[in-house]
Amino acid sequence: MRKWLPLVAISLGAFILLVDVTIVNVALPRMAHDLDASFTSLQWVIDVYALALAALLMAAGSLADLFGHRRLYVAGLTVFALASLGCALSPDAATLIAFRAVQGVGGAAMFATSAALVSATYHGRDRGVAFGVWGAVNGAAAAAGPIVGGLLTEGFGWQAIFLVNLPVAVVAVLLTLRVLPAGARGAGRIDLAGGLLFTVAAAALTYALIRGGEHGWSDGQTVVAFAVAAAAAVAFVPAELRSAHPMLDLSLLRRPAFSGLLAGALLYQLAAFSGLVFVSLWLQNVLGLSPVRGGLALMPLAGTAFVVAGAAGRHMHRFAPRVPIAGGMLLIGAGSLLVWSSVHASSGQSALFAGLAVSGVGVGLATPVLVSAAVDSVPPARAGMAGAAVNTFRQLGMTLGIALLGAVFSAKVRAAAPDLHAGYASGIDRVALWSALAALAGAVVVAVTVRRPAAVAVPRPAAPAEAPATARTR
Repeated sequence: MRKWLPLVAISLGAFILLVDVTIVNVALPRMAHDLDASFTSLQWVIDVYALALAALLMAAGSLADLFGHRRLYVAGLTVFALASLGCALSPDAATLIAFRAVQGVGGAAMFATSAALVSATYHGRDRGVAFGVWGAVNGAAAAAGPIVGGLLTEGFGWQAIFLVNLPVAVVAVLLTLRVLPAGARGAGRIDLAGGLLFTVAAAALTYALIRGGEHGWSDGQTVVAFAVAAAAAVAFVPAELRSAHPMLDLSLLRRPAFSGLLAGALLYQLAAFSGLVFVSLWLQNVLGLSPVRGGLALMPLAGTAFVVAGAAGRHMHRFAPRVPIAGGMLLIGAGSLLVWSSVHASSGQSALFAGLAVSGVGVGLATPVLVSAAVDSVPPARAGMAGAAVNTFRQLGMTLGIALLGAVFSAKVRAAAPDLHAGYASGIDRVALWSALAALAGAVVVAVTVRRPAAVAVPRPAAPAEAPATARTR
């Protein structure tokens, strides 16, 4: 069993960073009371974490390729743990928001390196099993956040949702240093211009989506943020083309498989997880469930995803990556359509179960292969970049989905006022429909573009120093 200890170390970090995306949701009312802050201002406790993750993932992946994946993973765990302690001790909302941003910095370093560490540590059939378990942890963490957050908040106070990260992070650091090899440093230097431009573009886009969802798409700050994002994105292209050691190898985007995986990652995250925010609102605000019971109502998705990913991972290497990814997204679409057809004004939580379970099967099939296919599509020296790229698009998909689906949801609730039951049911109905369309579109994109087996590496001109030949055998 010693061979699986590296996977435990990697999965522990992945779990706490992804749980923290949603664990805060159910604790916001308690935070608002204890910190004497408005509920609206504390929304940034959630949003700033997502912003930091989306903005810094690509830069973190580039740093990992240069300085070593284990080194950056341990650094990320350390920053994440210290920031979690700062969150728990925060005396006011502004301090809490600042430490959540620092948490996002550490989370970006962890997120950008975890897939590459799995890829470098395991080979053959073990590699499929490892990515299956890692994907199961990824799929279950986001849905488990509200459950864990509700239990900790009700039992120990909102500070416990941050303090629980400390022992997990300590164990993960000790295990990582003990069982994972340090790995070699990469050649080249940091792409400062590319990293800065991409970070500005991603941060501005994320801010614009968050701001637009709250204040409207014609809001002045929203428009300015979109303009800044567009300008930085345009400037990013020539900066990368001129760089001898680019943060993102743009030649990879000319390959349909890699581009298709990025588009699929964005649509996958939007379809599978963005709608859960509004489902949670319906469960608590309309059906009157407690935070814990509301979180438990999402277990058909989390539990099914965990079981399927773990069981299917050992067999996924037998198939071309488009089969489980596109098939999983089709199932996510089917599950969303089940929710669309089942939720009405008089429905209870049981109306969700079948749809969430079917979506969970799709999440369990797609998650492990989505990231491993991107990692395998580039040389080992660029594994961190590939993992960071696909996870960046996943995070942007989550943010984009919450903003766009939130606009749809709010419009339906307002149109049905003052009938709260009808308004929320109509909102969930429309959110589920758009989620289904996004999942089906993603399935088509992946099926059409991802034509090659994951093990085929992408040739790159003037690549940096290659790893030894034995390290490239998988």
